[in-house]
Amino acid sequence: MHDRVLAHFRESREVKQAAEALAPEIVRAAELMATALVRDAKILSCGNGGSAADAQHFSGELLGRFEMERPGLPAVALTTDTSTLTAVANDYSFEEIFAKQVRALGQSGDVLLAISTSGNSQNVLRAVTAAHDRGLTVVALTGGSGGSIAESLGPTDIEIRVPSKRTCRIQETHIVVIHCLCDLIDATILGA
Repeated sequence: MHDRVLAHFRESREVKQAAEALAPEIVRAAELMATALVRDAKILSCGNGGSAADAQHFSGELLGRFEMERPGLPAVALTTDTSTLTAVANDYSFEEIFAKQVRALGQSGDVLLAISTSGNSQNVLRAVTAAHDRGLTVVALTGGSGGSIAESLGPTDIEIRVPSKRTCRIQETHIVVIHCLCDLIDATILGA
């Protein structure tokens, strides 16, 4: 059991070290998000399971604060309204739960943070399509091959793809990326 624990830490460290190559994309994504926020746009976020928790975590850090005191920043996790999620899933389909919200809430200039460890979550993919239809730019957090979400991204979108096929390692690295985004957004907006 002790060796299994050590193996988890070792593999997590190796994936995160490999992900250091993603720094340019993380910087670009943070600049995109900070620019949108300064222009009074908002950031919508979505994902399933652990990625839903990550979307909510990101939104909470922006609405509250990350590490520096500042006014709240407009962010909406599309994963939190159970009445909307269940109504859309029941009346349309589970694949539409995020896309319907993006079409209703998203405006040109906003950013969608689309999180999918496989890159193949159909409801996240449909949210990306809806975002493009509404004039939003997409920042996609993926892993593995990037899946169908990577294939759907446009030239102004940004993909941050974790170099791993294991969901747990991808999710661990996504949270580091999210913390980097929060820190860089704050540093950009506050001039720190």
